[in-house]
Amino acid sequence: MTQVSFELNATDGTARAGVIHTARGDIRTPAFMPVGTAATVKAMLPESVRATGADVLLGNTYHLMLRPGAERVARMGGLHRFMNWERPILTDSGGFQVMSLAGLRKLTEDGVTFKSHIDGSKHMLSPERSMEIQALLGSDIVMCFDECPALPAEVSVVADSMRLSMRWAKRSREAFGDRPGHALFGIQQGGVTQELRAESAEKLTEIGFDGYAVGGLAVGEGQEAMFGVLDYAPGMLPEGKPRYLMGVGKPDDVVGAVKRGIDMMDCVLPSRSGRTGQVFTRRGVLNIKNARHQDDPRPLDEDCACPACTGYSRAYLHHVFRSQEIISSMLLTWHNLQYYQELMAGMRDAIAAGGFAAWEAAFHAERAEGDIEPV
Repeated sequence: MTQVSFELNATDGTARAGVIHTARGDIRTPAFMPVGTAATVKAMLPESVRATGADVLLGNTYHLMLRPGAERVARMGGLHRFMNWERPILTDSGGFQVMSLAGLRKLTEDGVTFKSHIDGSKHMLSPERSMEIQALLGSDIVMCFDECPALPAEVSVVADSMRLSMRWAKRSREAFGDRPGHALFGIQQGGVTQELRAESAEKLTEIGFDGYAVGGLAVGEGQEAMFGVLDYAPGMLPEGKPRYLMGVGKPDDVVGAVKRGIDMMDCVLPSRSGRTGQVFTRRGVLNIKNARHQDDPRPLDEDCACPACTGYSRAYLHHVFRSQEIISSMLLTWHNLQYYQELMAGMRDAIAAGGFAAWEAAFHAERAEGDIEPV
C-alpha cells in the first residue's frame, strides 16, 4: 500500500508548495480542509465539495464516537464509504472538543472522562482510545491525542498542559503502531511562549511523526499573537514533513499562515458563514441579508465559477436567505468553499512561480477596495 509521504516542490521565502501523497489520492499544499464534523460538510454533497477543488476533508473523532459510534461506522465499511467520500480524510483526535466541555469533564494522566453533550452519557478518551477510534473510522491522517488550553493562560498552566500532551503524544505513537497507508501527526503545543514551543517541537521530533501540527492557536490569543508564534514555530518542525495549523481561519489568517510556512489548515468558517449569510469574495466579506442586495442583479463575485455566482443574482440569494430556504445554505456554502479553494490554488501557483509577495500584496489591495456598489 502507498505510504503517506510529503513532496516539497517549491519555496518562496518561508511559503511552501508541495504534495502529500496518500493511498487515496494526492493532497496539493498549501491545502484547506473543509470540515465534515458529523460525516458531512453541512449543506453540501461530497461530489459538490470535490467540485470546489478540495482534496481532503476533516472528520471529528469526538462527534463521531458519540453519534453514530466508531464501531458502527467500521461495520458500515469505514468513514469513506459511510459518507461517500473516497479521497483522503484527516480526523482530529477529539481532544479540543473534550477540553471545551468545561464542567462536563475530568482530566487525569490517563486521559479525559467526560459526559456527552448529547445525552449526558459518560465516556473516556485516552491516547489509546483515540487511536482506536480513528483506526475504526479508517482515516488516512490521524492526529495524536493532546490537551489544548484556552488562551490567555498562565505560563505554568500552558507548560504543564504541553508536557502532558507530549506524554500523550508518545502513547499515541505507541498505540498507533505500524499502519501502512496511514499517517500519524504530532501536535506542537506551548501557547505563545517560544521556549515551550521549542521544547514541544524537540520532543515530537524525538518521538517521530509523519507530519506535525501547530496546535494551541486560534483559541483566544488574537491574530497578532498567532502570527507572532507562526514567525518561529513552523521552523522548529522537520522541514521534510507537512505542517498543519489547526482551526484557522479567516482568509487573511490563511494567507498569513501560508506566508509563514504552513502547509495545511482547516476551519468551519466558510461553511458556517454560508449558513448565516456571510459571503467571502475577492473584495472582502458581504452579508447577503442586508437590504442593499435586494435589487442587485450582479453575482456575488463575477470572477467565481461556482453555481451561486454563475446562476443566481445577489437579489435572489438575498431573497432565499431572508425566506429561510434551504437552497440559500447550499449555494452560499458552495461559494465560500470554492472561494477558499481558489485562494489556496492562487497561493500554490504564486509560490511555484516565485511571486508570492506580489500575489499577497494584490490580495490585500483588492480586499481594501471593498465591494463596489451598483450604479
